[in-house]
Amino acid sequence: MLILIDFLYGCNAMNLKDLKYLVALADTGHFGKAAERTFVSQPTLSAQLKKLEGYLGVKLVERQPKNVQLTDVGREVVVRARRMLDEGNAIIALARNNTDPFAGKLKVGLIPTIGPYLLPRVMQKIRKTLPKLSLMLYEYQTEDLLKRLRDGELDLGIMALPAPQDGLESRVLYVEDFTVALPNNHPLTAKPTIKVQDLKGHTLLLLEDGHCLRDQALEVCSRVDVREAEDFRATSLETLRQMVVAGLGITLLPELAVEPPFGSQRGLATRRFTHPAPSRKVGAVWRRSTTRGEAITSLCDVLDQAMSGKA
Repeated sequence: MLILIDFLYGCNAMNLKDLKYLVALADTGHFGKAAERTFVSQPTLSAQLKKLEGYLGVKLVERQPKNVQLTDVGREVVVRARRMLDEGNAIIALARNNTDPFAGKLKVGLIPTIGPYLLPRVMQKIRKTLPKLSLMLYEYQTEDLLKRLRDGELDLGIMALPAPQDGLESRVLYVEDFTVALPNNHPLTAKPTIKVQDLKGHTLLLLEDGHCLRDQALEVCSRVDVREAEDFRATSLETLRQMVVAGLGITLLPELAVEPPFGSQRGLATRRFTHPAPSRKVGAVWRRSTTRGEAITSLCDVLDQAMSGKA
């Protein structure tokens, strides 16, 4: 990145590449690995960091054999350097968007109960329809995703709706029903479909706090007397699945999570609810102030079409 920033009204300038080297060193804790990450030789990276220290007049790095640490001021500089690099990338993205809004990187966050099951269904269509758009994919729980979205760390979030509307826009992409996951020998497997009332008296396995699916499952089961497993909180749907197979209880899974190949696990049975089945809305959320509006709209169109079965 060849953007130069003048400091202290002097004629010298500090190159943002030097800050990139420092951040890489902070992330890796190793000169060689930092050099590999930034595509320069180790002597070049070391020399540029010494030049940066000379320009600032402070030591940023403690250099010891087999031990690289940042100084206190070095760590403070890294915090600000990350912000500056993010802003520099945002400037580049903004410029690219003005020439081709469907090129460049788009940072997309997905909640854990959606990402692993949605992405395999849609990525091929996204690559075909938007070949110049590079998706950077992240996985966060709902509250963390929303915070990163508001802070500008993400361009788009894929999550269960509704979402808070303060400064955000949202769009429904698809609706998926909940299904009941049971051990193969469970009495409810005798039923072709299950009513919510059929869950009365059974032990329900749930995700840990912070997952919106936990709250949704509790809302579905609030109509009947369902016992929550008090001594167990799963960190993922796959853990829930294993606990059901082990006979520790039953759980609710979203529809995509039980479609092949996910729903074919030995020892696991799934049953749909009778109509109308409890369901959740899955949608896209983004900042109203985003500069990536055209790319976001096009990506949402692709997701909408892929999930509705359109060509």
